[in-house]
Amino acid sequence: MQTAPKKVINGWAMYDWANSVYSLVITTTIFPAYYVGITSVGNSNGKHYVNFFGKQFINTTLLDYALAIVFLIVALSSPILSSIADYRRNKKLYLRWFCFLGSAACCALFFFTPQRIELGVILFSLAALGYWGSLVFYNSYLPDIAAPEDQDRISAKGFALGYTGSVLLQIICFMIIVKPEWFGLNAADKTLGVRFSFLLTGLWWFGFAQFTLRVLPLPSVKERHAKKNVFTNGFHELSLVFGQLKGLPVLRRFLLAFFLYSMGVQTVMLVAAGFSKKEIFPKPEDEPKLLFTLILIQLVAIIGAIVMSRVSRWIGNLQVLIVSVCFWIVICICAYFVQTQIQFYILAACVGLVMGGIQSMSRSTYSKFLPETKDTTSFFSFYDVTEKIGLVIGLFSFGFLEEITGSIRNSIIALIVFFVLGLLALWYTKNAVNNGNRMDPQRSA
Repeated sequence: MQTAPKKVINGWAMYDWANSVYSLVITTTIFPAYYVGITSVGNSNGKHYVNFFGKQFINTTLLDYALAIVFLIVALSSPILSSIADYRRNKKLYLRWFCFLGSAACCALFFFTPQRIELGVILFSLAALGYWGSLVFYNSYLPDIAAPEDQDRISAKGFALGYTGSVLLQIICFMIIVKPEWFGLNAADKTLGVRFSFLLTGLWWFGFAQFTLRVLPLPSVKERHAKKNVFTNGFHELSLVFGQLKGLPVLRRFLLAFFLYSMGVQTVMLVAAGFSKKEIFPKPEDEPKLLFTLILIQLVAIIGAIVMSRVSRWIGNLQVLIVSVCFWIVICICAYFVQTQIQFYILAACVGLVMGGIQSMSRSTYSKFLPETKDTTSFFSFYDVTEKIGLVIGLFSFGFLEEITGSIRNSIIALIVFFVLGLLALWYTKNAVNNGNRMDPQRSA
């Protein structure tokens, strides 16, 4: 196939620019720091308990469990939605509605005050549902609009745009929080600048997504008149994909590896701010340092995504992923022992270097290992379900270890285990390539 016109490619990548502000502001930086800060008041035992509809949780554990439930919902619902979208050839419609759900929830977080913990957690969960639900359909567009030889470059372009846009808004939000009077906000209300940043995030996501929704084509997938009910057909399609994996040894092994190391990567991204706030930047006056550090991660991630895409041309996709996972193992071991802010700054830069690249490379490598098919939605639905189930396990494990040990630092042990198992599975995948089952997308191994 030929790569789509530049206008379509730019429009597709623009959704990364639009929605990545959620990932940075809500998931990674401002919301977690704000949440941990307001739920630590009155807790002197270091465990920071919070009440949620009458039940007591450690504050960060509550968010971990909330996100785990969201990812379980996405994993269970995306096959149904993908089936409907595939049958009616309207996956752009579902991309639009999940985008609207997520951006509206971000805007509504403006009303999240210290007295409304339940409201904040619910809206946080709905925003996550909108974000991750939309990615099911967004990712499935990549093989529809890009030739195999262009997929690494275009995937990396999306991630680079996403990191650039999110950092730009993060800097604006940072200034609003530090100097609210510059923007006409009441400086006496210490939460107003933070809550206003949530509103800006939702408006940014919704506004820039319109470029994507305007130019993305309707999929050219031929309608399938399945005998099964459309609400169960998605799971039927996943079972067909699972059956095809028996004859696709490299794809099967790669999905196993992705399932394992993605548990670690995505969990780190979702819990890093809570860990940093508790262990490295616990004082209120340290919050600007924390936000600055998290911005640093995003800036370095832009470079990492581009560099890893180019390095893959020389040594191959799988080799790049193997090196990246090795870096992640070292990073997690260092994170377990990190104590000072200087040490954390160095570690943060290392995280940024491999964070964006491994996501971009995973998406494009999976796309290239797919068999010749027009049914890209079902294959990417399987990819997304794999990722979400991994996230459910990763987040639950991380939160559960903190709950039973009383220390968020001990939860890092679970991440190390996930990455080590992922590394072994990547070697397993590379052996399949070496045995001639399927050539490495970029280079014979």
